[in-house]
Amino acid sequence: MTQRNARASTEAATTAEVFGELLRHYREAAGLTQDRLARLIHCDRSQVARVEAAKRVPTDTFAKACDEALGTGGVLPRLWGRINWYPQVEHPDWFERRAEMDAKAVILREYQVHIVPGLLQTPEYAHALFSRATTGVELEERVRARLSRQQRFLSADGPLYTVVLDESCLRTVIGGADIMRAQCAHLLDVSELPNVFVQIAPARDHGLHRPNTSLSLIKLPDGHDWVYSESLDSGHFSDDPSVLLRHTQTYDGLRADALSARETAALISDLIEGYGHHGQARSGSRDVDQEQLQRRQRRQLPRSRPRIPRPRPRT
Repeated sequence: MTQRNARASTEAATTAEVFGELLRHYREAAGLTQDRLARLIHCDRSQVARVEAAKRVPTDTFAKACDEALGTGGVLPRLWGRINWYPQVEHPDWFERRAEMDAKAVILREYQVHIVPGLLQTPEYAHALFSRATTGVELEERVRARLSRQQRFLSADGPLYTVVLDESCLRTVIGGADIMRAQCAHLLDVSELPNVFVQIAPARDHGLHRPNTSLSLIKLPDGHDWVYSESLDSGHFSDDPSVLLRHTQTYDGLRADALSARETAALISDLIEGYGHHGQARSGSRDVDQEQLQRRQRRQLPRSRPRIPRPRPRT
């Protein structure tokens, strides 16, 4: 680790410890156990424990929920907003340009296959994922760099972020059932943010037109649009108008036919139950399967006029 990175790690640990110690102080002053606080703010006890131990970076939603439950008068959210949780992180050279775009993007639209996208990964999920390829200091640095990109998107005033997850993202087990259960719960939590929209492209709907690979559509403050995709240890960018048009049309069509917000939440909740009780994901709920069957039947009906897409209410 370089001297700069060592100094940054020390600073980040110090600020995380301050937040964790303050949270523990208010929790104990309120006479609550970690389990009781977790139930009040609808999360796992392990999440409270890891934040208090400075082993997990809390979201602003977590800080606000703790503030309301403990009656801290806004102290925890204000402290959260003043902490630079990830100072001076370093990304792999080939990913640096994408990280710079994430720091400025005003709109980000993603489609992801096989694994949960980095902006939505829990620390435990990211750690388990990177541990397949590296260990030690490098592992911790890569996890820290990944999580550094999340903070501006996972806040109520963050950029618009829409993501369509292929169902394989939630059925590919990374790190075990407990980590997958917490990851699925995290997806439900971030879906409550006003700027984050998560939908699932169900595996059983073979009629969906899915991109051949994961992709991102990025809009920068100057209005410039980019398409980003990845191959092994390499990132690919294009702002060619024809390429942008093709991928935008594919993405918009996929998002229109993917599960709605309500259906997505139902499927994720079913997966959480499966990972919690059986150590593996259960099949999708009957309601979701029935809705997909009805959609396929509607697509087979002859139409006398063009289909006019309509905005779907978020439920």
